[in-house]
Amino acid sequence: MIATEKQNKAALEVEFAVIQTGGKQYQVKAGDILKIEKLYGDFKVGDKITFDKVLLVDNGKDTTTIGTPYIEGAKVEASFSEAGRNKTIDVIKYRQKSRYFKKNGHRQPWIKVKIESIQ
Repeated sequence: MIATEKQNKAALEVEFAVIQTGGKQYQVKAGDILKIEKLYGDFKVGDKITFDKVLLVDNGKDTTTIGTPYIEGAKVEASFSEAGRNKTIDVIKYRQKSRYFKKNGHRQPWIKVKIESIQ
């Protein structure tokens, strides 16, 4: 029992941040691998990406900083891992008895990043 209590305490003492990118918010900590919406620009494996829209930072011990809406000077650094596109989603518009039928496909692009540090 004592070992699990220590593990739970250690799990709570991890520094994390909440970032905003691609219209979504993500809770991240160092070492996480994240699949996010595609960012503009050409990236190669290992390129550094900096997220400056940081909403919250918790150091895991005693201090939690909350932004209004963002924390000035805070940033999360990540490295680019890979890029890809999701499976095709078919978008169909149909009106009965009027010979109206339209079919489109959509593949959402994404990138994977590995969180390096929270500052």
